[in-house]
Amino acid sequence: MNSMNDTGVVAGPASGQTSHTHPLRRLAGTGFIATLAAMVATTLAAALAQAVGVDFEVPDGGETIPLSGFAVVAGFFSVVGIVIAVALLRWSARPAERFVWTAVSLIAISLVPPLLSGANTATTTALLGLHLVPATVMVPTLARSLRTRTD
Repeated sequence: MNSMNDTGVVAGPASGQTSHTHPLRRLAGTGFIATLAAMVATTLAAALAQAVGVDFEVPDGGETIPLSGFAVVAGFFSVVGIVIAVALLRWSARPAERFVWTAVSLIAISLVPPLLSGANTATTTALLGLHLVPATVMVPTLARSLRTRTD
């Protein structure tokens, strides 16, 4: 607890002390909230695509991708993004810049499987767009959070 000395100055932690735990926890918390938003946004976008006639049937196996599958995949890879951001905050001199470059590279790679899936044009186009929905939530949120943690 902070206390006040006779001069009216609030005494806090010693000026040389730094803790990596607090910024890491705040980044993880921000990332968790962004993950939930990304999952909801992706699922809603997939539901909208289904409502306009996209079937999400992938010929490899003949299965239709369920809406819950979009939420799970968006959540999983969002958590992967958080782990990358936390690692870069901990070990990089320029975590925000490195994170954006890493994320953009991984997003570009993630666009290849829908193109190779053999699905119809509507499904392929929707899948490409649905890869970008969680990215537009996660990347700016985590990059901004990394900048405020290091500036």
